[in-house]
Formats: sequence, C-alpha cells, structure tokens
Amino acid sequence: MKYLSTRGDRTERGFSDILLEGLAPDGGLYLPTHYPKVDAATLQRWRGLSYAELAFEILSLYIDDIPGADLKRLVDATYTEAVFGTRAITPLKPLERGVCLEALSNGPTLAFKDMAMQLLGNLFEYELGRRGETLNILGATSGDTGSAAEYAMRGKRGLRVFMLSPHGRMSPFQQAQMFSLQDANIHNLAVEGVFDDCQDIVKAVSNDIEFKRRHRIGTVNSINWARLLAQVVYYFAGYFQASASNGERVSFAVPSGNFGNICAGHVARMMGLPIQRLVLATNENDVLDEFFRTGRYRARTSAVETSSPSMDISRASNFERFVFDLLGRDAVRTRELFGECLARDGGFGVSPDELARTADFGFVSGRSTHADRLATIRDTWQRFGLMIDTHTADGLKVAREHLDPGVPMIVLETALPAKFAQTIREALGPDAPPPPLPAALRGIESLPRRFTVVAADAAEVKRFIEAHTA
Repeated sequence: MKYLSTRGDRTERGFSDILLEGLAPDGGLYLPTHYPKVDAATLQRWRGLSYAELAFEILSLYIDDIPGADLKRLVDATYTEAVFGTRAITPLKPLERGVCLEALSNGPTLAFKDMAMQLLGNLFEYELGRRGETLNILGATSGDTGSAAEYAMRGKRGLRVFMLSPHGRMSPFQQAQMFSLQDANIHNLAVEGVFDDCQDIVKAVSNDIEFKRRHRIGTVNSINWARLLAQVVYYFAGYFQASASNGERVSFAVPSGNFGNICAGHVARMMGLPIQRLVLATNENDVLDEFFRTGRYRARTSAVETSSPSMDISRASNFERFVFDLLGRDAVRTRELFGECLARDGGFGVSPDELARTADFGFVSGRSTHADRLATIRDTWQRFGLMIDTHTADGLKVAREHLDPGVPMIVLETALPAKFAQTIREALGPDAPPPPLPAALRGIESLPRRFTVVAADAAEVKRFIEAHTA
C-alpha cells in the first residue's frame, strides 16, 4: 500500500514515512492510492474477532512496511481492558429503540481521541526506535486532542510534544488535564487566540519544509493519516455489535468540527462497510453543515465560543480528504480549492451535481445549539438515567432528525460528561449528582500547572521549539 497527496504530489510513500511526516510537502493531506475492498466473507470472518484482532486485520490492509508480528504486538498492547476499562473496548449503550451510543471515551483522558492516540504513541516509539531517530510533535487542540496526545506520548523515547491550545477557551477540566503534566518531554503553549489560530500555526510550521526537516517536526492532529486510520476500526466494531448479519445496514451520527472522526467513517464506507448514512452534527460553528446543505464551504474569520468547545472550529482541515474523493480524486481542482480559493476568497463552492453526490457517499448533516444541548442532556438523563457530554448531545440531537425505519443509528460518544461538569449542572440542576469521575483524575483541577502563553505567531512558536530542542 502506498500513499499520495490530495494536492498532486504523486511521489508514492510507504506508511512509515507518512507516519512521521504529517502534511505532504505540497501542503496536501495523505490518502492511500486506493481503499481496500472488504467482501462479505471477510466481514463474516471479522464479526467474531476481539477489538484488538479486528484492529490488526484492518490496519494490516494499509500497513505493509511494519512486520506483521511487530504490528500485532503494538496493537495488542494498545487495545486492552486495562487501558480502556472494558473487554469490548467500545461497547454500545442502548437508548430508545433503534438508537444507541458507541462508548469511545473509556481511555485515560475520557475522550474518543484516546482510541487512536494510544496506538499512535506506540507506533511513533516503535518506528523512531527502528530508525534511531527523534521526533518533535507539533499539534493544535480545541480541547481533547491535546490531552490524548500528551498522555499517549509522555515519557516515550525519542519524542517531544509541543501542543498549542487557545488560551482560556477550553473547559477547566480540559486545561487541567494538559497543563498539570510535568513530564520533561511535554510542552504546552497557550496561544492568545482561537483554535483556528493554533491550527494555522501548525500548518505554517509544517509548510516550512527546511524548518520541519531540521527540527524533525511531526503531527498528531487528524491530518496524520495513521490517527484517522486507527479510527476506522471502531466503525466496524460498532457495526458488528449493532447488527446480527452482514446483510443489514446501520447509520452513524458523528459530532464533527475538524472532520477527522467522520472522515474515518467515510473510509470505512468506501471499504464496503454497510453504512446507510453518515450524519454530521455541528454546533453553532456550522461551516460543515452549511456545506452539506448549500455546497458552499465558507470559512469563518473566527470560531464562536460554545459549550461544546472541541467543535469550536471555523476551518475543518480534514475536509480536504473527502472533497478530494468527491471530485473524483482530481488533485488539480483540490489544490485550487484548498490552496488558492480558500486563501484568496475565504471559501469555495461546488456545483449542484457535485453537491448531490455527497448523498451518494451517505452524508447528511444538521446543527445543534446550546439550548439543544441542554435539552438533550436533560432528556437523556430523565428517560435513560444516562449522563452524556455536550458534544455527544449535539450528535444525538441531529441523529434523531435522520432516522430511517429499520436502520439502527449509532451515535459516537466523544467524551465523558465529567469534562464539562459546569454545563451538565446547568442542564440537570443543582440537585443532580455530579458526573462520575475516575479515581485517578479526582482533584486534577487543583494540581500545579505548567504552560507558556505565546502570541498567535508562527515565528514565536518556531523560536520556542528551537530553544527547547537544542
């Protein structure tokens, strides 16, 4: 299996090369030259596998430059009951008839990002050890990516992490998870701006090829194909749990800001997983919902601050992968839209025929507001005795707008409610019990914090990296 850029660089690379690289040299994102097709016999064989066994089977289709025995060892060490709290790893939680949640937030940072990041940490350490090299991870987070990356990379040989986050914009718990880490290889930079400023800095640094190569810069954001690939696995796992046979279809509803989580569902569907709909849910930052309704992708100048902060994103960097496929893998046009029109005009449009084809890929979308979140959290608690977080509430609200008779709807749970306790109290009232919190994380908000405030300036971030990699 080889990989190419969405913007036309036709140099085919192996998995291990793009694992450490992140963005392609032309600024595009990596995708496989083709999506392996999974036939009915393979689906049937996979149905009885454990999560780790299933992950190995799927990853093996895309990774052929790591010996199979080594890859299996890394996967088996990642997806364990000790790390994720349950043998099923991603169990389903039933709600009303035909609707359930897929629990993706049982990892060490209580967010779905752990599902991929724990594997990514092990893959990085393995590949760097094999090459005798080091890597400086540069990432941007609106809430959950940062803590998941840092908990996966802390103490790992050959790795340093430089994580950018919007100063004061994450929940208190999210800030505490990141800033309380004292590991020498972890560096938190609080950027005076919004998430999009952080993401723009990561791209600017990654596009400086000389600096990137001199300082061995890699990424853990969902622009890294390895992270997105790991997320493909839980779509298959959810399907097998929700269906009795491979003749059935299911739908998935996905809270989405940067388009990485739902893009993994797109990949699973392209592989042949019987997905009826991919339901994209946004919050008030509805750039993606607007596209799927109108065909116009219109980046905002700034994200609106909301009670589902991990989705407070005005430019979805992972969206380029889907548009590349939507346009028939036309790299010239993709480069024009994302490399030229977006910079010049702040957005772009697709034709009515191209917009209509998004339905052929299974996509529908919807929007959720703060009032919707509160109502959905309250309803879910009152009817099912289950607390959900604000992002999952966005997904559940929009999922109910796109139900098909006889087709199970799986809503991807993206975080545990303890990360957003203030909004949970607002929704449920002062008499409701506090969201449950694992013993290991109790009192985390009172721990000493270690972080550096920086301007929203790529040059300043480069200087910080240079000073801490000498």
